[in-house]
Amino acid sequence: MSDRAEGFQHVPVMPEAVLTGLQVDETSPGRRFLDATVGGGGHSALILQRDAQSQLVALDQDAIALQAAQARLAEFGDRVTFHHTNFGEFKPGEQRFAGILADIGVSSAQLDMPERGFSFRQTAPLDMRMNQQQELSAADIVNHWDETDLANLIYEYGEERLSRRIARKILEQRPFQTTTELAEAIAQCVPKKYRYGRIHPATRTFQALRIAVNAELDVLKTFLTNAPDWLVPGGRLVIISFHSLEDRIVKHAFRQDDRLKIITKKPLVATDAELQANPRARSAKLRVAEKVDLANA
Repeated sequence: MSDRAEGFQHVPVMPEAVLTGLQVDETSPGRRFLDATVGGGGHSALILQRDAQSQLVALDQDAIALQAAQARLAEFGDRVTFHHTNFGEFKPGEQRFAGILADIGVSSAQLDMPERGFSFRQTAPLDMRMNQQQELSAADIVNHWDETDLANLIYEYGEERLSRRIARKILEQRPFQTTTELAEAIAQCVPKKYRYGRIHPATRTFQALRIAVNAELDVLKTFLTNAPDWLVPGGRLVIISFHSLEDRIVKHAFRQDDRLKIITKKPLVATDAELQANPRARSAKLRVAEKVDLANA
């Protein structure tokens, strides 16, 4: 395993809520699950441990994450199969699943790898690609998009009210090569008294760029359209999201899909104990839906 994969640690968010939502237990062993965003393999390991006869299919578009998951889940042998793909492009063939999990968005491990360019805490290239085989990077957007498109992107995906001012500043100072250069330029758009608030002034713009680079919301919509067909009747779909744009898409998809019955009327959130163990979980929202058995409805 590469050094970068060794550093890809995955603390699973809301582990008991995930296992309960997927109905992973010993009373109906030997079922097949899909971890659509395996990351470092934390949730998958819990599933495979809880049901010692289960089979699991693991997906990730990040090759480093997939390598880390393969190492972490090696003890489970051929009970796990791995696919280097994002969940919007996955084709399960004839396979059907008792439970599907998607823990969406950027992971802590990706944020902690400076060279990936997801974070401005350290100087790094403006990258932000989850699948490093794709061409489009954050630098391409920042240095080549026009002012209107940049402003619209930052407003829509970052929910940033200063989007026009930030887009204008980007055009004035570009080209940008590093994350810290861009973050410093964005900070100049904010009145001084707000530059040291609860979140950095560049946070929302970086979120918007990451979503655009990876087409995250479009991929999520495609996945939510396809995933119910991959479930057996009574199978569960569990989605963990980390910001309002994602959660809104999941909520509406569940409500509008006749193939699904909503299990969580309101999203579940992390317990105090879970937050102490994993502060990243503070913004997590977990929703569960169940595949309706239309033949017997």
